[in-house]
Amino acid sequence: MSESLKVRMSQSKDNCTKAQKIHILGIAGTFMGGIAQIAQAMSFDVSGSDKAIYPPMSTQLAQAGITVSDEQSLEFLNACPNSVVIGNALSRGHIAVEATLNAQQLYTSGPQWLAENVLKDCWVIAVAGTHGKTTTASMVAWILEYVGLNPGFLIGGVPANFGVSARLGAKPFFVVEADEYDTAFFDKRSKFVHYRPRTLVINNLEFDHADIFENLAAIQTQFHHCVRTVPGNGLIVLPVDDPNVDAVIAKGCWTALQTQSLAHKEEGGKADWHANVVRADGSEFEVFYRGQLVGTVAWPMTGLHNVRNAISALAAAQHAGVPIKEGLVALSLFKGVARRMSWVGEVNGITVFDDFAHHPTAIATTLEGAKQRLMQNNQINKLTRPGRLIAVFEPRSNTMRMGIHAKTLPASFACADAVYAFIDPVWQWNLPTKQFSQPVRVLNAYEDLLQCLLNDLEPGDTVVVMSNGSFGEIHQKLVAGLKNKYKLSAVAES
Repeated sequence: MSESLKVRMSQSKDNCTKAQKIHILGIAGTFMGGIAQIAQAMSFDVSGSDKAIYPPMSTQLAQAGITVSDEQSLEFLNACPNSVVIGNALSRGHIAVEATLNAQQLYTSGPQWLAENVLKDCWVIAVAGTHGKTTTASMVAWILEYVGLNPGFLIGGVPANFGVSARLGAKPFFVVEADEYDTAFFDKRSKFVHYRPRTLVINNLEFDHADIFENLAAIQTQFHHCVRTVPGNGLIVLPVDDPNVDAVIAKGCWTALQTQSLAHKEEGGKADWHANVVRADGSEFEVFYRGQLVGTVAWPMTGLHNVRNAISALAAAQHAGVPIKEGLVALSLFKGVARRMSWVGEVNGITVFDDFAHHPTAIATTLEGAKQRLMQNNQINKLTRPGRLIAVFEPRSNTMRMGIHAKTLPASFACADAVYAFIDPVWQWNLPTKQFSQPVRVLNAYEDLLQCLLNDLEPGDTVVVMSNGSFGEIHQKLVAGLKNKYKLSAVAES
């Protein structure tokens, strides 16, 4: 650090302007990027820094006019921000974190900033759980939007109905994806304990985030802390058939509960909300509320997990005052979320989807929905060679790379006809290929994986690419490669 910078950092805060300035460390993440957009809408002077930034967050921040600098730059301290908001991906030892502490600069976490500046005056609808948070929160926000309530939201993905991951909206309603991951290097509580929701959805609960939680019980303790923050006149929506969630509620609950289930009609009485699937892929289903059929949803979504997400969203929206019938219509117009079984392209009968699944349960439910749709298409099109379901995945999450899911991972691919995996050599992690029930190809270079797929795919195949990272943009490269391949084939045949 230069001497001149040290001098500037030590200057009196009295010399700083009185404009409300915040600088966000780790701004490229979906959550922190959402904080930036909301702060900008509130007339804060916002800047940020990160080591890498790419779409969709780079696009959203550019559209908002938010300046992003390199993570190594310390120039933000010269502007004397009122506060530095530090993302949970940054730890002690990071150059910007150390500079912030050494300058005795006021700092906070993203969840705390959100709670103090936005949520304190709102009816907060929080969506928690191991799986489905992003999609369910997007559904809730869209239902409220459809009826004209103009909700604010902060979601860990980009809902297609909105095109952005966050917005300030209008009071009183604010929808937030309530993540159980830790808050910051100086606050190891789960993010969701800051939100104090009036309406809380708990989708499900499994062991995950092994890099910060020792076991499932540790996660359940954090969920219990969240339950403690919901007022008595609030509502908690939860599954009727998840013992891990039941154990959380058994620790103490002072709020009304509504349950949901995916079951046959005769079993619907066990839950307040229940769905009866009309089409096996989940693209059409009936909704029952306290035993009474209230309507049917036909939508472009697939997967039984999304059906359950939908009825949880309906319950949350009803608690906020949305009539059930209006909620059903809104769901029929729901367009999904980027990177949640998002259609990337189709070339010569080969269809490519992009999905965020990176946990065995999410992988299994995603592939089950894709398989059901593929089987329907095979039946309708009566292909001489039925299309195959091809799973392409990158096990890059910390929990996966620690080997926590090694035993359950192979079975999660049961619906796939073939599996292709990318394993980075630096991970020092081996995929248990012998335990899979179908052929598995493991490659350690994106280029090799792409070429392998281009050689092996055939017309009628459905490809589901799964990763919680950018995956080397292999989705788009695959579609481009297929276009080039069949263009060249057409030329050769002519």
